[in-house]
Amino acid sequence: MEQSENEKHAEDIELGGVDAKKLVGGFVYPNSLSSREMESLTALCDTILPSIDVSGDAATCTDESLITFYRTSASMAGTPDQLGGLISERLEHPMKWLMRLSLWLLSTWIGTFILCGRGSLSTQFPYFQSFAQVSQQKREQIVVSWSLSYFHLLRMFFKTIKLLTLLVFFTQVDENDENLSWKAIGYTGPDPDILNKTNLSKASTRNGYERPDTEEQEYQSAYKEEFFGPLYHGIINLSKPKDVIANSLMRFGIPVSVIHSPKTSSDPSLIFRCDAVVIGSGSGGGVVAGVLAKAGYKVIVLDKGDYRARNNLTLLEGHTMDQMYLSGGLVATDDMGVLLLAGSTVGGGSTINWSASIRTPQHVISEWYNHHGLELFDSQLYQEAMDIVCQRMGVQSDIHEEGFNNSVLRRGCQELGYPVHNIPRNAGPDHYCGWCCLGCKDGSKKGTSETWLVDLVSSGNGAIFSGCKAIKVLHTRTKGRARNTATGVVFEFKHEEAKKVCVVESKVTIVACGALSTPILLKQSGLKNANIGKNLHLHPVAMAWGYFNNPDSPNLSKKKSYEGGIMTAMSTVTADFDRSGYGALIQTPALHPGMFSIVIPWISGKDIKHRMTRFSKTAHIFALARDKGSGTVLTNAPNSVSYQMKPVDENNLNRGLEKSLRILAAAGAEEIGTHHFRGKSLNVKKASSGEFEQFVKEESSRPLRDISSSICSAHQMGSCRMGVNAKGSVVNQMGETWEVEGLFVADSSVFPTALGVNPMVTVQAIAYCTAKSVIHVLQRRKPDV
Repeated sequence: MEQSENEKHAEDIELGGVDAKKLVGGFVYPNSLSSREMESLTALCDTILPSIDVSGDAATCTDESLITFYRTSASMAGTPDQLGGLISERLEHPMKWLMRLSLWLLSTWIGTFILCGRGSLSTQFPYFQSFAQVSQQKREQIVVSWSLSYFHLLRMFFKTIKLLTLLVFFTQVDENDENLSWKAIGYTGPDPDILNKTNLSKASTRNGYERPDTEEQEYQSAYKEEFFGPLYHGIINLSKPKDVIANSLMRFGIPVSVIHSPKTSSDPSLIFRCDAVVIGSGSGGGVVAGVLAKAGYKVIVLDKGDYRARNNLTLLEGHTMDQMYLSGGLVATDDMGVLLLAGSTVGGGSTINWSASIRTPQHVISEWYNHHGLELFDSQLYQEAMDIVCQRMGVQSDIHEEGFNNSVLRRGCQELGYPVHNIPRNAGPDHYCGWCCLGCKDGSKKGTSETWLVDLVSSGNGAIFSGCKAIKVLHTRTKGRARNTATGVVFEFKHEEAKKVCVVESKVTIVACGALSTPILLKQSGLKNANIGKNLHLHPVAMAWGYFNNPDSPNLSKKKSYEGGIMTAMSTVTADFDRSGYGALIQTPALHPGMFSIVIPWISGKDIKHRMTRFSKTAHIFALARDKGSGTVLTNAPNSVSYQMKPVDENNLNRGLEKSLRILAAAGAEEIGTHHFRGKSLNVKKASSGEFEQFVKEESSRPLRDISSSICSAHQMGSCRMGVNAKGSVVNQMGETWEVEGLFVADSSVFPTALGVNPMVTVQAIAYCTAKSVIHVLQRRKPDV
């Protein structure tokens, strides 16, 4: 039987309108930098990554991939052009204007002299020259001087150029999704085991046999879920005709008003009506949406990210960061002191996180109850919430095989007698995947797009609008009420290069955009609470590394740094769980070539390439501080975050670094170091015990608050904190804002303090409690007539 046109469009909507162009390779953005800016940018890129002749190096000249890698400069690989587009179209930082001004100044002789000093002068007339005219050797000396300069802005400029150049170079891919450096550094690219399974699945589909109609229908349904993920029939593509969208949403019981000719571009073209609208689909929003839909309420989920599920994941680092991380992973504090990573896709951070599923520690629960007066955390409901969310995610602690980094951490701790624990994960014991920071290709990691959002879609009571950015929460004063009541959300989406506006009218509104974005939306919506955006905590992370050239352990010798479960082991040796509760947890990161390159020190072009050739055998361990220092999400500019680490946080990180260096050495590392810009290292095998102790003392006591080291954050929290009154908080214990009735917040921004451990379980447990509060509110509301 032939499908009607509406049915065909409906099927397109069910499949989420997947863009085939986004299933392969990376993205190239249009470059609007001036010729002067590009001249300087190209020279800077080639300073960071120059062409190096290694023909006289006996250890290198026999390997063609290494020769090519060393010989290829950034400009030869096309990196400056790609970077120019990234700066033009993707980078959003309040100091971006200063970077562009610096690029322009470096294209002039006077600007180069001001920024570079006497090192830029030539011995020949006219003596003064632009940065591009300076020799490679002198340019490298200048850039090193910037990295250690007393002038904060020069250190910022160095860090920005280094980060962007290396990230683009090591993540850019050609038409075959390959990078010219990967073979030389021992990187396979996307997980070959998963790609082989995907190719076999596609081949069997192309070469399949004739099936009976019923079997074919079942097969097609299973294939769609395998290829497009379990949410494929709940993702709504708003680029389709309005009437088709309205007819499709009738299946979910969601009424739609179609405005065929909006008077202005700011007028809505569609108005949706539901019981609850949830903004964000991560560990907070996903849980609330799933709980409400299973309770029988009509729910619409808005997410500004797209749905990237299973077999349409590329597992390419650059592509994934661009498409699934907030602002393409290019977010940092205003002073470039901390690099911030946050998810921006359907499923939010739970889609690209590292699987750690740790319950709220008891000392944190006690602090939030005793010191902050929050009875919720001492309640039976909260304990039940943690049990329920862990069960829904399949959290367990067993490991069949441990990856390289975690094996190093565990072995080093055991050698030294430090405590080491298995990390509970929302994946099975056989989940040996180092690519989960780029999405889980087979759905084994149970983020919200594999759990709570599946509950939403399976209930038949909800739909997900991806690629839709909330602009404003609507609220109005109702007669007889002391405060405004939330009535819905205005959101926009891109269609044919133009922005379209729609409205969701709802009985309750739940904001779950994450700690970096929720404050901005609340302020844009007219809320005045002075606490919005303040009290931001980041769990700052400082890393140590160890190079294992010929590991004496057969178990380690077969492994590579980027393979295996990302987090399976941790040490609490400096966590202070039994005392203040404020210390540093020791864990391992996920570092594919791009992220690896931007955190390791740069001291010369040849040195950075040498460090990268050791990528696959370099283990990293980090210290994560439960920070007392805090920052602010500024709402007057995109991605504007200020943050000040306190001395106690710096001291805790230094203690963690000291233990991390010892762990790496005890595990058998040949060479160890930190990420301080000076780039010092120690050959453990050749050093005396005195030299080792001196090195550990020096490297673990360097300052960390002056952007002279690579500090990262993957956990942001507290920017709309929960409390017992409006004077010191944004939401009450129900998760409802003090200012607007029926407006709830359900993400990590409600944390009263920093947590000190990976936050997924805590976010989901609080969101579950908030969802129960929302249900009580909806039950009290008069039903629609």
